[in-house]
Amino acid sequence: MRKIVPSLLVSGLVLGTAAMVSTAPNHSTHQWSLSEALTTQIAQAQTSDEIYYTFYGQRIPLNLRQDQIAVLLSPQTTGLRSGVSPYQQLEAALMGQPIGGIRGGETEETPALDVTVRPLGSRYAVIQLPGIDADLTAAVQARLQEPYIEATLPVLSRTDSDDTIVLPNQIIVSFEPDTPQSQVQLTLNRYGLELIRPIQFSQNRYLVSTRNGPGLQVLNAANQLNGVAGIQSATPNFVQTLSHRTVPYNVDRINATTPHNNSIDDWLGQLSGDGDWPIETDLFPLHWHLDSSGFRGTRQARTDLRVAEAWEQGSQGEGVVVAVIDSLIQWDHPDLAHSLYTVPDTQPNRLPGEVHGWDFSNPEVTCTDDLCVMGDPDTRISEVEIDLLREDLQNTFTLSDAEILEIYEDIAWFIEFEQPEWSEREIANAIRDWVQGNIMAEFHGTWASGVVAANPASDRGAVGVAPATEILPVRVFGLNGEITVVALVEAIGYAADRGADVINLSLGGLLPDRELTDQVMAVLEANPDLVIVASAGNENLDGVGFPAAIPGVISVGATTLDGTRTFYSSYGGGLDVVAPGGDTTELSAFGILTTGGTWVPGFWEGMDQPTTGWGMGLDPLGSYVQVQGTSFSAPATSGVAALVLATNPALDRAQVTEILQSTASYEGLSLKQAETNQYRLQAEVGLGTAMFNQILRPTGVFSFPDPVSAEQYYFGQGLVNAAAAVEHARTTQ
Repeated sequence: MRKIVPSLLVSGLVLGTAAMVSTAPNHSTHQWSLSEALTTQIAQAQTSDEIYYTFYGQRIPLNLRQDQIAVLLSPQTTGLRSGVSPYQQLEAALMGQPIGGIRGGETEETPALDVTVRPLGSRYAVIQLPGIDADLTAAVQARLQEPYIEATLPVLSRTDSDDTIVLPNQIIVSFEPDTPQSQVQLTLNRYGLELIRPIQFSQNRYLVSTRNGPGLQVLNAANQLNGVAGIQSATPNFVQTLSHRTVPYNVDRINATTPHNNSIDDWLGQLSGDGDWPIETDLFPLHWHLDSSGFRGTRQARTDLRVAEAWEQGSQGEGVVVAVIDSLIQWDHPDLAHSLYTVPDTQPNRLPGEVHGWDFSNPEVTCTDDLCVMGDPDTRISEVEIDLLREDLQNTFTLSDAEILEIYEDIAWFIEFEQPEWSEREIANAIRDWVQGNIMAEFHGTWASGVVAANPASDRGAVGVAPATEILPVRVFGLNGEITVVALVEAIGYAADRGADVINLSLGGLLPDRELTDQVMAVLEANPDLVIVASAGNENLDGVGFPAAIPGVISVGATTLDGTRTFYSSYGGGLDVVAPGGDTTELSAFGILTTGGTWVPGFWEGMDQPTTGWGMGLDPLGSYVQVQGTSFSAPATSGVAALVLATNPALDRAQVTEILQSTASYEGLSLKQAETNQYRLQAEVGLGTAMFNQILRPTGVFSFPDPVSAEQYYFGQGLVNAAAAVEHARTTQ
């Protein structure tokens, strides 16, 4: 069997640096065999014109993946944070090992199978087949007949991608306002649906399942429900994977000659400045997105947010709460611990054990004596999750090149295909870089939180744009970028209910979804002062991604230290502003410096700790990282919004949006020749972007009566300017 890689996107061919658990009898536990899954899916696909779901009446086509099978794992009875997980049992079975012998060798009686498997959160796993092989299919099928597997599920992809979208037996159904519960139940019964639960922090919205069990009929059922009287909308609760979209990282941009060996002192020694920083931390000059003069000197144009000048006007974000809706948020990082919002005891609808936010990715039920709800009050990494990641991380430090190439042969094959001239040493180093980057990226939420509000706890700490702002941690991602619509709908409603002033959504590339769109619109309508900021997307496409494309959301693209658009940042239609997002392909220091999460002690048990920086890490344990993506230009802008609101708390969302846009400018920004040429073509021809969700990606030029300027096409209203925005806020009535 190929090495099982729980933290890697081995099928996506892109290098990337929850479902409800119900004990109710209406929760389907139908066990599909693998052969039944394949034959049924194929038959259904052949008998229907197309596989699709609907978005406001528009058909969004999907493809059935026959090279992947998803499994729904049974709940872990010992709890998510302890014990041997069902995924580890599946891993052992496919490797031909007894439970508890996962790290041993295969047995002669039960050989390892030629497949790979990775977890998606705590309830799902995806098995990758090398091809359609009847004998291998039968062998896999035999090993899936275990009590820790509830069902096998179809895997879909977009028509222009080979991504992984799992289709569970779950549909989100929204009823018209004021629909009585009796009518809800009558409608569900009439159409063969079972109520799983009402969706939290949302009105008239329910999670249901079909009585026929999992399969493509779930899509058909959702599509039919959209035409039923009294139902506002119905959408499958897709399990999506976004980790390779939130951190842009391509194989042809890896420096594989030697592993990374970053040195803080080396970097600091190369930067200019007198050391009189506005916040007492030696790392301040590395935060070029706050003040780029350390890198660019005083004679070159500024390409930063001018944050220091904003602070000089008296605002560091005091009294403002920013909800970070993201992945693992390790809020006990020393530089985040003092920027943490605490939910007051007087909070209405306080959840069991709720103190610092909520984890909506956790499918477990948390209870008190009189209340049980979905989720977990802790957004940090669990012991079980560390167990799933630790072996691969430690392999990158302890194994030889030959062992790396053998164990991670799938990744090696892909890298060799992309870079045939590379030596075995270079390929092995690229694999190390890949593995380390993926594991580091599990803490994407910790990265985003640090960009907003890191407050250095020592003389070598990270600094956020608004270090006096409080962060409300809200987790929606499981491992490997697993995310569901239900988790996002609940998270946005929760953040608004908890009184967040700003919501940061550092995620892009989701399937367009009516439930999420309706929830965002409802939350914005009910909270006119609430600001929502989202990353434009890392797909280098004309038109921002989803959910940044939702009206009322501020979409943010990314720029480099040189003031150019980053190679990954989406642009054009729907782009509001840009902010520094970083580009680490030339030097890691050109990324955005923020707080990391691999310093957690559980990762380093049983091995000597590294002594130099590695992967994206600036220090030996990865407490600080230098990263790239629109995922970081968005929280930088959320931080500026916090500075604006701290300066003038009376501002509403429309005023904050207008201030950010009107004070942004193209000063320090420049277009590449290729971009200028593309703009000229779009302005005269208007090719747009041909994608499955092209309704969300109109060309940013041709769709207007008068074409916008080239600068607006690529940079929106321009580079956010914190100093000018704060000054404007002070004089706004």
